[in-house]
Amino acid sequence: MANRNDFSRADRVRKAIIREFSDILTHEVKDPKLVNQLISVTDVEVSGDMRHAKVFVSIMGEETLQNEIMDVLKENTPKIRSAIGQRIRLRYTPEIDVRLDNSLERGARVTQLLNQISRGEV
Repeated sequence: MANRNDFSRADRVRKAIIREFSDILTHEVKDPKLVNQLISVTDVEVSGDMRHAKVFVSIMGEETLQNEIMDVLKENTPKIRSAIGQRIRLRYTPEIDVRLDNSLERGARVTQLLNQISRGEV
């Protein structure tokens, strides 16, 4: 059974990865496809042994643009992982799996539909 310190450590690592991944993406990954794009790290799931991290990103725009940006992120994952390893003091830098998170986009669409229903437009 995991103790309370394990959860707080995992949570600290999760928050540090969110912060550093966002900063690295903004300041260190130089790719023309990322310029002026709205990309947000929405969450990170860290495995119990902290060897793996799923990084969820939200990308505003058309599906083709989202796919292109995901390709750029996946190409740059080794560089981002290395930079995270230099910034966060961990025994092992987690392997990073970048995944697209469409929840913000879906939420915005639901809100739009609810507003249309309340105005009697649907």
